[in-house]
Amino acid sequence: METPTARWRRLLPRTRGRWAAAGAALAVLVGGGTWTAVADDGSPAVQREDRTLRPGGVEIDTSYFTAGGSGKRPAVLIGHGFGGSKNDVRAQAEKLAADGYAVLTWSARGFGKSGGAISLNDPEAEVKDVSGLIDWLAERPEVQLDAEGDPRVGLTGASYGGAVSLLAAGYDERVDAIAPVITYWNLADALFPDGVFKKLWAGIFVTSGGGCEKFEKRLCEMYERVAVSGKPDPAAIELLTERSPSAVADRIKVPSLILQGQSDSLFPLGQADAMQKAISANGAPVSVDWISGGHDGGDNETPRVEGRVGAWFDRYLKEETGTDTGPAFRVTRTGGIDSTDGAALRRGASSDTYPGLRSGGREIALDEGTKTFRNPAGSAPPAISAVPGLGGGISQLSSLGVGLSLDFPGQFGRFDSAPLDTSVRVTGTPTVRVTVKATEGRDAVLFGKVYDVSPDGRQQRLPAQLVAPYRITPDQQGKPIELALPAVDHEFDAGHRMRLVLSATDLGYASPAEPATYAVTLDGPLTAPTAPAVKTAAAALPWWTWGLPAAALVIAAALLLTARRRTATPAPDPGLTDVPLQITGLSKKYAKSVDRYAVRELSFRVEKGQVLGLLGPNGAGKTTTLRMLMGLITPDEGEIRVFGQAIRPGAPVLSRVGAFVEGAGFLPHLSGRANLDLYWQATGRPAEDAHIDEALEIAGLGDALARAVRTYSQGMRQRLAIAQAMLGMPDLLILDEPTNGLDPPQIREMRDVMIRYAAGGRTVIVSSHLLSEVEQSCTHLVVMDRGRLVQAGPVAEITGSGDMILVTTAEEVSEPLAEKVAALPGVGSAVRTDDGRGLLVRLDGATTSRLVADLVRLDVPVTGVGPHRRLEDAFLTLISGGAA
Repeated sequence: METPTARWRRLLPRTRGRWAAAGAALAVLVGGGTWTAVADDGSPAVQREDRTLRPGGVEIDTSYFTAGGSGKRPAVLIGHGFGGSKNDVRAQAEKLAADGYAVLTWSARGFGKSGGAISLNDPEAEVKDVSGLIDWLAERPEVQLDAEGDPRVGLTGASYGGAVSLLAAGYDERVDAIAPVITYWNLADALFPDGVFKKLWAGIFVTSGGGCEKFEKRLCEMYERVAVSGKPDPAAIELLTERSPSAVADRIKVPSLILQGQSDSLFPLGQADAMQKAISANGAPVSVDWISGGHDGGDNETPRVEGRVGAWFDRYLKEETGTDTGPAFRVTRTGGIDSTDGAALRRGASSDTYPGLRSGGREIALDEGTKTFRNPAGSAPPAISAVPGLGGGISQLSSLGVGLSLDFPGQFGRFDSAPLDTSVRVTGTPTVRVTVKATEGRDAVLFGKVYDVSPDGRQQRLPAQLVAPYRITPDQQGKPIELALPAVDHEFDAGHRMRLVLSATDLGYASPAEPATYAVTLDGPLTAPTAPAVKTAAAALPWWTWGLPAAALVIAAALLLTARRRTATPAPDPGLTDVPLQITGLSKKYAKSVDRYAVRELSFRVEKGQVLGLLGPNGAGKTTTLRMLMGLITPDEGEIRVFGQAIRPGAPVLSRVGAFVEGAGFLPHLSGRANLDLYWQATGRPAEDAHIDEALEIAGLGDALARAVRTYSQGMRQRLAIAQAMLGMPDLLILDEPTNGLDPPQIREMRDVMIRYAAGGRTVIVSSHLLSEVEQSCTHLVVMDRGRLVQAGPVAEITGSGDMILVTTAEEVSEPLAEKVAALPGVGSAVRTDDGRGLLVRLDGATTSRLVADLVRLDVPVTGVGPHRRLEDAFLTLISGGAA
């Protein structure tokens, strides 16, 4: 049977890529590369080979990932975002490799350890590099080929890496499938929308690239020219357009999964709409997914996105026809707060066909009349809508009724609707027709946005904090023109109003410096696209819709039985005032379970200055214990006291507790220092109480604090997250898996951070599965299994028993001498310690005294003999004993 890929090739012959042969002279600079084994729980071991290649005459730093077996497999190339490097996509590469792909990552020109200047995905530079990398993959024996020199290959990547995925598909016919994420179709349209200069984002582009000198000379000159004039010229538009995927729109004919961000003032949803229309017109399968986050921040839904990308490649690279690649269109919708954990509630909505941005228009009548307003001299002060880096976090809150937007009196015109008689879900681009006139024959530069106004008129929200710019030239003025407003997915509730605002200024854009007066007349209703074919996934039926009567009886009985216990918070215990933590008889059952416990009868105590390791296999109850300790959930029985105060949700003593759990969300385009300042301001506590400098000194971030967080490595992000947890210098610091995703040097740095923090008399509790690190960084341990305490005490006490003996020596032990000791009767093995000045001896029948006598006979310069057991050995012994 003809495979899907073969069928697409037969039906849709693609133009031969210019660079299919250009990489034939690919040169390997660093021998056979460096191989590293990567552990991945429950998956095949992943091997990583680091190597420098010269696919287009410039040194390109690459990593190659494979796992398991000798069979042929498809290949995937993963590009990184602007300002980043190949290290940013390592985790995704390891997952895809474990799933049976050969994965190649690389640092683009001008980034990471790669050479060359930044050329913004120039077909003669970065795109040529990708074709050379595909040539290299074609020579790998484990990579599946469709023809000689033609590997089965897909490309994915976010932002900059997403654009090069599209470009490679247009320039190289060997590309078989792509999955670009939050990227652009036309970079000129993105940075100069409707001829208006997006000055803040352009500036961020240049600074995150390392400054103008890091760019190709033509690009630097173009940026400086436009930044000075405040208006793009034809040469600038042409330069960016020719380096955009739109330049090869008719040649991208491969299955394409397009994932675009709703919180994105850099590459808004219209960029994905243009991609979909062009690629689907070429006859290729296309799916579009509007994710919650974007370049402005928010939740980028990484696990879901990576899962969908993997399924896409399974279908179109592995040709697994039964794989569900998801709907043709999906959008993540946000609204409300989960009362259990405070997280924003999200649900997906989908359609079997892509609706576009103008499906199902509903007309909304607005105020009539002409609004007159001015562009002030110097276009200052400007109105505020999206703020790059900060806007996304705010856009997430805007769906929950909170937002930031500012229009200055006299600088905008406003048109309101009547209160809506029913709710209206807007999915796409609202449009409106207006007539605009400007004084003195000048261009009118306007910024359009649609607010959601509360019934009392006191609150207005700007969905996703987005604004659309317009440059209206003199020949367009005085007659009706259509304005396309920002594309969003937002529900306007019944009783609310829609408010169209046209402003003369906006912080993110360049407005004319000359003062001018604008007159705007509305020429009809606002048309709101409702995309009726898009259906929100049904939520699970709440239990109370069918069980409320029975639940009421249960609750009433429970209140009667527990009223006395719940009348007041337990009084402080003066005897525990100086004790950071004491847990007594703590139990928590699984939801809807009568006799299954997540934690059962747990008791232990932590003293000042200790670094306590919380250990246990998956399902041991560690996370449940930490959630109860932080007041996120309530125990069924027992109590937790922090410095003598009983823990309850919102207990004041929790201000003395800092926590790092599952990472922290940072605004990527702000510096590390700015992120910490913003976080502390949100707590409402005095700035002098933050002790930011002290926390930063312990975290050891150095000069990186002044850089944008998006340029940070994973280790730096982890340290910034721990610095955030240390703000206010809490007396008790809780760290849940702080070394996840870090390499060995970064893990050592994290260990030092924990030790330095506790050295000041504070207490650290760390939950980790890296037993070797716990052994080196923790002073005390609590070992749990199946919700119960197995053992608690100092590390030395827990590891100090067993049949492993540590022999220390006055001088280094030679390997031949170690072999002689290993051959002694009753000795199972003998290996030298890391420093060579000792032996780890496993007894197999011999006694310690007999061992010492034999060592003296062999002239071993013994200085000490004592029991030694690795934490891993002790842990496995304790857990197996618990299971028995």
